[in-house]
Amino acid sequence: MFKKILIANRGEIACRVIKTARRMGIATVAVYSDADARAPFVQMADEAVHIGPSPASESYLIADKIIAACKQTGAEAVHPGYGFLSERTSFAEALAKENIAFIGPPVNAIAAMGDKIESKKLAKEAGVNVVPGFVGEIRDTEHAVEISNEIGYPVMMKASAGGGGKGMRLAYDEKDVREGFEATKREGLNSFGDDRVFIEKFILNPRHIEIQILGDQHGNVLYLNERECSIQRRHQKVVEEAPSPFVTEKMRKAMGEQCVALSKAVGYYSAGTVELIVSGADPTGESFYFLEMNTRLQVEHPVTEAITGIDLVEQMIRVAAGEKLEMTQDDIKIDGWAIENRVYAEDPYRGFLPSTGRLVRYRTPVPAWEGDERGVDGVRVDAGVEEGGEVSIFYDPMIAKLVTWGKTRDEAADLQIAALDRFELEGLGHNIDFVSAIMQHPRFRSGELTTGFIAEEYPEGFHGAPTDATITRALAAIAGFMASAEADRARRTDGQLGDRLEPPAKWQVTIDGTAYKVKIGEKHIKVEGDRIDIALEYTPGDRLVVAEIDETELAVKVAKTRTGWKMTTRGHIHDVRVLPWHIAPLTAHMIEKIPPDLSKFLICPMPGLLVTLHVGEGDKVEAGQPLATVEAMKMENILRAEKSGTVKTVNAAQGDSLAVDAVILEME
Repeated sequence: MFKKILIANRGEIACRVIKTARRMGIATVAVYSDADARAPFVQMADEAVHIGPSPASESYLIADKIIAACKQTGAEAVHPGYGFLSERTSFAEALAKENIAFIGPPVNAIAAMGDKIESKKLAKEAGVNVVPGFVGEIRDTEHAVEISNEIGYPVMMKASAGGGGKGMRLAYDEKDVREGFEATKREGLNSFGDDRVFIEKFILNPRHIEIQILGDQHGNVLYLNERECSIQRRHQKVVEEAPSPFVTEKMRKAMGEQCVALSKAVGYYSAGTVELIVSGADPTGESFYFLEMNTRLQVEHPVTEAITGIDLVEQMIRVAAGEKLEMTQDDIKIDGWAIENRVYAEDPYRGFLPSTGRLVRYRTPVPAWEGDERGVDGVRVDAGVEEGGEVSIFYDPMIAKLVTWGKTRDEAADLQIAALDRFELEGLGHNIDFVSAIMQHPRFRSGELTTGFIAEEYPEGFHGAPTDATITRALAAIAGFMASAEADRARRTDGQLGDRLEPPAKWQVTIDGTAYKVKIGEKHIKVEGDRIDIALEYTPGDRLVVAEIDETELAVKVAKTRTGWKMTTRGHIHDVRVLPWHIAPLTAHMIEKIPPDLSKFLICPMPGLLVTLHVGEGDKVEAGQPLATVEAMKMENILRAEKSGTVKTVNAAQGDSLAVDAVILEME
């Protein structure tokens, strides 16, 4: 067994590998860029080596720097994590030349399966179903249009070396192809150093199912059941679960055996994932097609670990050291249900725009990296950040992964909702409310999923999860109690309440425009005259309040405002105003402040690089026309005109780094 390994990655996956290596008694080496100098994974590792500036192209993507760090520290093996160099044949070959073990598959398997175009050819030759499409070299945009017309719309344009949702564009017509082909090429080149693109038919009502593969260097290959990864946004997975609510035992066996056969055909060992697309329009579930094989560990691997009890990182290390798998296919079981939500630095209330900044508050429902494959009491947090840290523009926007395990799917989903309510994150936009809303959504709970779930269920964007009167009345009671506690503190602070001896006991609590009369008694709280049995504690300044209402726990995140609080629970932010009864009627006389009209300005919605400026001064534009393309966190975002008009002034140039809310141009 290895005595020391180096992790050629960053963030939560670096922490993940370190945790297992530490348990196995293996020393670890971290490598880090300027941006990650104070990151948790650097502190967790036994040793750390600085490898360059913040951009990945100058640090994590330079194989020579990784190898130099191995030589400097005496690391015998390298775990690549996912992304970066994890699927680069040149990296695995370079390590082999230096007699450094690669904790991953053999070079020939990476070459065969890592290239999305070549892998489809090999799968087809092996008799595996593949999605209809064009897997040759596409010369230019005109050629792409010609191919798309032949295949028939809709089509998907994908970067050959792509992954993680990057370098993908869905085209419904020729206009979409012309607009998106070059962008797909650029994303592939910028993120993976490869601008080749292939085009394939987009399967309607698709479900994204993937099979976890695990093999050793002695010819043994197993499948560790499936994961459902259908809930995606911009082809980036948001929610993953295992097993799938759609897959039957017959399907599982057919898919698993086919994926094992494909793996054996390329001599695969280590952990890997075969991704399949399944037509939801086929009631038999037998119409599944090979998409690609990821020759690495997947972001969503924890859900497989939770239902099988198998530490995949440990198995990867043991396989790389030449050990045989200790389990057989018959040993692989499904115990319970696991769900993973990815907590992203993106703001669903602003169209899911990327968000960067400092984590001024960061509290997880259970400590990160504690417990086994199922975490602590069924809640597991895999994270690579800490309070005070910064989410930068240089890397993926994922902050953490929240994994829950239960005996049933509903139990795992309920644990997600409760844990998300306790997940405190301030300082930047995040998607916690959004994934909580998904967990509560009737369609999710029924298991009727497709990759179009988010677009279909939130066509007008996300504005918070639905709420009900039971929740709002409970919040009214909590707000009234907090107001009394605040007033009592003011009473006990000399001079704060003047001659008043007792704080107000009667409050008007207005939640999202609905007013409630709340009376705070010595032993109970009444809302609109109805008694609410509630138990809670609150000290002024608390940011999380946990109340027990009718033996049901409700966790509420609170943030003080001028006249009350913002109270967040169950995926919804509530604006709460709290005033004493005798003062509340005076609000009718307050003058409403009208916000300024900013529709004539094109404002940069997030920090990023201005890649393309599509118009100039004096140009006439129509509503919906592309005006500028801004790259943030390796993804290109097209900014379009809200209305027709003429460009009056242009305030930015291509190549400029823009701050959030920077004015790019003005219309007239």
